[in-house]
Amino acid sequence: MGSPHEYVRIRGARENNLRSVDVDVPKRHLTVVTGVSGSGKSSLVFGTVAAEAQRQLNDTFTAFARNRLPQYGQPEADLLDGLSPAVVVDQRRLGGNARSTVGTVTDASAMLRLVYSRAGEPWTGYSHVFSFNDPEGMCPDCQGLGQRSHIDTTQLLDTSLSLNEGAIRFPTFAVGNVFWQYYAESGLFDNDRRLRDYTTEEWNALLWGTGVGRGSGRVRGQPAYEGLIPRMERVYLHKDPEQKKGELREALRRVVVRATCPSCGGARLNPRVLDCRVAGLSIAEAAAMPVAELAAWVADIDAPQAKTAVDALLERLTQMVTIGLGYVSPDRPTTTLSGGESQRVRMVRHLGSSLTDMLYVLDEPTVGLHPANVADMTHLLHRLRDNGNTVLVVEHDADVIAAADHVVEIGPGAGNDGGRVTFQGPYQDLAGSGTATERAVRTPCRVKEEVRAGGGELTVTGARAHNLRGVSVSLPTGAVTAVVGVAGSGKSTLVNDELCRLHPDAVVLDQGGLHVSRRSNPASYLGVLDPIRSLFARENRAEASLFSPNSAGGCPDCDGQGLIHTDLAFLDPVTTVCETCEGRRFTGEALSHTVRGATIADVLEMSIAEAHAFFPEPAVRRPLTSLVTVGLGYLGLGQPLTTLSGGERQRVKLATELATPARTFVFDEPTTGLHRDDTASLTGVFDHLADNGAAVVVIEHNLDMVGASDWVVELGPGAGDDGGRVVFTGTPRQLLEADTVTGEHFRRARAGRG
Repeated sequence: MGSPHEYVRIRGARENNLRSVDVDVPKRHLTVVTGVSGSGKSSLVFGTVAAEAQRQLNDTFTAFARNRLPQYGQPEADLLDGLSPAVVVDQRRLGGNARSTVGTVTDASAMLRLVYSRAGEPWTGYSHVFSFNDPEGMCPDCQGLGQRSHIDTTQLLDTSLSLNEGAIRFPTFAVGNVFWQYYAESGLFDNDRRLRDYTTEEWNALLWGTGVGRGSGRVRGQPAYEGLIPRMERVYLHKDPEQKKGELREALRRVVVRATCPSCGGARLNPRVLDCRVAGLSIAEAAAMPVAELAAWVADIDAPQAKTAVDALLERLTQMVTIGLGYVSPDRPTTTLSGGESQRVRMVRHLGSSLTDMLYVLDEPTVGLHPANVADMTHLLHRLRDNGNTVLVVEHDADVIAAADHVVEIGPGAGNDGGRVTFQGPYQDLAGSGTATERAVRTPCRVKEEVRAGGGELTVTGARAHNLRGVSVSLPTGAVTAVVGVAGSGKSTLVNDELCRLHPDAVVLDQGGLHVSRRSNPASYLGVLDPIRSLFARENRAEASLFSPNSAGGCPDCDGQGLIHTDLAFLDPVTTVCETCEGRRFTGEALSHTVRGATIADVLEMSIAEAHAFFPEPAVRRPLTSLVTVGLGYLGLGQPLTTLSGGERQRVKLATELATPARTFVFDEPTTGLHRDDTASLTGVFDHLADNGAAVVVIEHNLDMVGASDWVVELGPGAGDDGGRVVFTGTPRQLLEADTVTGEHFRRARAGRG
C-alpha cells in the first residue's frame, strides 16, 4: 500500500450511521465519495475527515484565537491519520446584503477599481474612490445601493377602516401594539373615523406629521410626534425583506417599493466617478458585463501604467470563466446566487493559490451545472490535484466519478441500511462490482415514450426579464415539464420570475431553509408529534406534555436536548452526552411508559420508514407516508432539520403538499443530492401529481429527470447574453433528435455511460 503518509487513513469511523468504516484516501489524488442518498457520504467526508482536519488545525492556535474560530467536535473514530489542512467548499448560499456582489466576494471589483485608478481618464482618484461602498464614490442619493425605496401607502393603509379597526396594515402596527398606540393615543385623531373621511390636515398629520407642532401629540414622554411614513422609512425602509421571517417579511415585500435610483440610473456611483472611463466604458458599465465578455475587453486594454493590475484582473476573470461563471456579471448581488453558484464563487479564491498538500473538500460541485459544463468542473478538480493537493468530493455525477483517480462508495442503502463501504478502489475496478453506483454509470438513460398530452396550458408571453429575449412558451397542465439549458441560460428567470408572477397560485418548492429551530425534526414539522404524544398519553393515562422533551418530559439536566454544552471560557467548548438521560432527552418517568413495547425515545430514534410501519394510526401514518413517498424514509424521525441538505429540505416541503388539490408545482433542481437510484422514486412522485391534474414544472439538468418528463423546454443556446431564447420545445423523444446542447448530451446518455 506504500507509505502511510501517502494516505488519509480512517479507521473505525462511527459518525451518525457509519458502521466502523475503514477507508484509505490516497493523497494528491482526486477521490470521489458516492452512494445513495442518506448512505453516510457526508458523515464520512464532512462529519469525520473535514471536521477533524479543521479541529486539529485550530488546535495549533492560541486559546485566545481559538475562541474566535469555528468550533468542531472530535468525530467518533478510532483513528484519523495523515490529515492535511482542509479547505471546505460547500453549497451554503453566500447570502450577504445589498452591497455584496460577485465582484466584491471574488475581489474582481477591487482589481477593476485598481485598473480604473491607474488607467482611467480623466483621473479621478485612488482605487477606493471607485467603490460604491465608499462615501467618496457612492451616489449620494441612494448611498451606493442603486435603488431608491418608498412606502406604498395604498398597501400600507386600508382607508375604509378606522385606526381602531386596524387601518394600518402592517404587523407591528396591529391594534393594541405599541406602534399602534403611538398614533391611537396621540389625541390627534378620532380613532373610530374611517381614514377616507379624514380632513386634509388629519391625513397629512397621520402620514407626514405636518401641522403638528413640537410638543403636540406627545405619547408617553416622547419628545415629538413623528408621521407614519417617516417612521416606516426610518425603521423599515432599508431592511432587506429576505432577512426577516414570516408575516413581517411578506408585509415588507408588500409595502416597500423599490425602483432604480433616478440620479445614478442604478450605477451606484456619483457622476465624478462615472465620468472616468477606460476604453470608452465607465466602471459601472464594465462591472455590468458578463465575466466572459469583460475578460475579452480587459485583454484589449493598452495601458502600460496599469499592466500589473490588468494582468491580475484578467487572471481572476479567466478563472471565473473556467469554473463556469462566465455568464454572471461582477455587479450581480450575491443574494441572487444559487447554492451551486455560491460554491463556485467560493472556489475562485482557491484557484490562484500556490499552497500545496492541502485537503480540498467539496460537496457536489456539479450542482446547477448542465452536463456541457461538467467537463470544465472536472478540469478544475484535476488542476487542484495537479498542484499537489488532495481533492475529496461528494458527488453523484457519472462524469465526475469517471474522472476520479479513486472511488469510495458508501451503502448499500440509506440510514440504518447504509454506513458501510461497498467499494473502494480505482474507477476502472468499479465495473462488475455490482454496487448501486456501478449500475448507475453503466445503465443508459431512459426516455418516456408515452407522454401526457395535458389538460390545459400555462403561458408566458414576451418575457424580457434579465437576459430573456421576448420569450413566449406554453407549458401543459396535468403533465411534467422539464425546463433545461446551460447554467445562466435564463431558466430560473423564466420559471421563478416570469411564470410565477403570471401564475401566483404556483407552489414553489426550492432548497431554502425551513425556518425552524434546532429542536425541530421531521416529526414536529409534519405535525405527527402531537398525535404520537396523545397516543402515549391515552395508552398510559398520563399527560401528553410528559412525552415532550421541550415540556414536562424533558430531562432537566440537559433541558431535553440529550447533550450538555460546557463553555470553558477561552478553551474549546465541550459537548458531551447527558449522563442523566444518556442522550435520550427524557426523564425516567417519561421513559417508563410504552406503546406497543416502545418508549417515546425509542420512537424518536426510529427512521421514518420504521415509524411508518410501527404506527397504524392514520393521524401518524398519513404524514409519514408522504415522507416515505418522496424518498426520505431513511431520515430519523427525531433528526434535527438543521442537519438536512438542500435537496432533503426541498423534499420535506414537497411531503407537506402532496395531499393538496391539483395546482401548479415549481421545483428548482429537485434531484440535488440524489443518487440515480433515488431519482426514479422522485419521478414517480411527480407522475402522481401530474396524474391528479397538477402542472409540474421542473428546472433541471439531470438527464434521467428530463427523460421521464412529458414536455421539455430548452433555453439557450448559451449563457448570459448568449442565452435567453427558446431553442427547443417538445417531447423527450424529440429532444433526442434536436441539434441543441442538451440534445447532444441526452443522446450520449441514452447510448450508455459506462
